[in-house]
Amino acid sequence: MPQNELRFNDLLEAAQHSAVHLEMRDEYGVGDEADDFTQWRDTGKRDADPSSAYWAPWVDLISRARGRGVTVRRARIVSEPVTDYIRYEHAGTQVNVYAGEQVRWLPRRRAADLMLPGCDLWIFDGAQALFNHFTGQGDWASPPLELRTEPAIVRQCSDAFEVVWERAVPHDRYEIR
Repeated sequence: MPQNELRFNDLLEAAQHSAVHLEMRDEYGVGDEADDFTQWRDTGKRDADPSSAYWAPWVDLISRARGRGVTVRRARIVSEPVTDYIRYEHAGTQVNVYAGEQVRWLPRRRAADLMLPGCDLWIFDGAQALFNHFTGQGDWASPPLELRTEPAIVRQCSDAFEVVWERAVPHDRYEIR
């Protein structure tokens, strides 16, 4: 996602109070993590070094946001039993937490009665919703990002996130099934 990374980074860098991320796919196939995922699948070992070339830019970005007082929360809705990709994500989540993110997991069965946005998204300061668009194979669509600022849309997305967050299990208590 290099052509859009600056746009996302700018939005997170401008956040003053909160940044929340809702993930709802069981599989992602984004190219920038393909090598790491393949290594994990082949060896069972995941890069979990916050200072590695893979993680350092993210850890730095989140750490700067946290240093400004921004609360960063990530909620993942997952099917159970989980896919290999979700196992891979779970194995690396300790780095998200190390960077300062709060992470929770919600089994999809517990989300059945929720009205949710149609795709993954970030919400910044309750004022901007950044939708993440993916192909059916889980790679970035073109264009991959859509920024919406209409108060009704942002409010709907924020409300959905908060319900998911309340139901979800904190990372340190979520057991992979």
